[in-house]
Amino acid sequence: MHGLILVEPARGTSPGGSVLLYDAGRESYTKGWNQSIHRLDKGAAGAAERRRFAVARPVLTALLVIVGIPAVQVGYVVLAEHLLRFVPEKHQGKLRPWLWLAPALFFLGVFLVYPAASTFYLSVLGPDSREFVGVQNYRFAFTEREMLIAFRNNVFWLVVFTGITVSLGLAMAVLTDRVRYEPVARAVMFLPMAISFVAAGVIWKFVYEFRPLGLPQIGSLNALLLSVVPSFQPVAWLVNSSVNNAALILVAVWVWVGFCLVILSAALKGIPVEVLEAARVDGATEWRIFWRIILPMLAPTITVVATTMVIYALKAFDIVYVMTNGNFDTEVIANRMYKEMFNFRDFGRASAMAVILFLATIPVMAANIRRFRQQELTR
Repeated sequence: MHGLILVEPARGTSPGGSVLLYDAGRESYTKGWNQSIHRLDKGAAGAAERRRFAVARPVLTALLVIVGIPAVQVGYVVLAEHLLRFVPEKHQGKLRPWLWLAPALFFLGVFLVYPAASTFYLSVLGPDSREFVGVQNYRFAFTEREMLIAFRNNVFWLVVFTGITVSLGLAMAVLTDRVRYEPVARAVMFLPMAISFVAAGVIWKFVYEFRPLGLPQIGSLNALLLSVVPSFQPVAWLVNSSVNNAALILVAVWVWVGFCLVILSAALKGIPVEVLEAARVDGATEWRIFWRIILPMLAPTITVVATTMVIYALKAFDIVYVMTNGNFDTEVIANRMYKEMFNFRDFGRASAMAVILFLATIPVMAANIRRFRQQELTR
């Protein structure tokens, strides 16, 4: 209406009324325009404020971590020592360690004990976490076909991934020890550790890409094999259930072998050169030196590295999720747990699988702790 009034000229029969309508329309139009400009200005100011906050936020976080956390720690220590003054002196020695451990025990309880207990509680409830179902979720975990495949694959990961990664890392550490190109070799082999497991999965998904015979192979592996062996039949590495689990494990080995190399190389440097030279003077071969001297002295470090690999194999998730999402018989427990939790919304089954994973790591950690205690006793 106002637009029509603005463009319509005043006509002879009622000039005054037309001018009045024209002025009213112009005033309303101007008012609306000013409000729009004000809203735009306000939005721009808000965006600028948000940008300033985005810049200042990392700085504030850094200050909180660098200054705030140490300040809280110092304040707690001062307060604890002040409170100890009100305790009889004969009890201060017993009470002081517990006061110093109290923050660590608090965070341990909040972030480990409580979540573990809560997960176990949810594992005996139904999908909606209301109905008590007892061991029904555990029965499902040990009888359902997909879960049995997941258990089988986790055992396969546990044996093959751990064995290859530790063995390959140890071999590379020994072969590159005290040679001219050792720093370069370590750096090159450690580079994959700088890549996230999700990124590694995406990279290797393109490496394993498959197209039927007769079409250009965009997957690096099939293209390479086809160029070397013209009669080679391209393989769907991630679909073929006879090779896809091994293909996924290869990606994890590629990422983790650098970690094993660096840790074992550092331990290898701790072996006295005099011991090795004395063995060589006595006529021992390099192979015999490796089996009789190097390997026994590296045993504690190998145990730590193997434990780390075992724990990763038990909770392998990211590479499987990115590359196959557990399809084609590549399911693992952690990926199945994710599906039950976020896809099927069955919190009881997901919690039961989490408890199974947690219980599976306990024997590994117990054996590790027992070995450490034995080492402490022999020192």
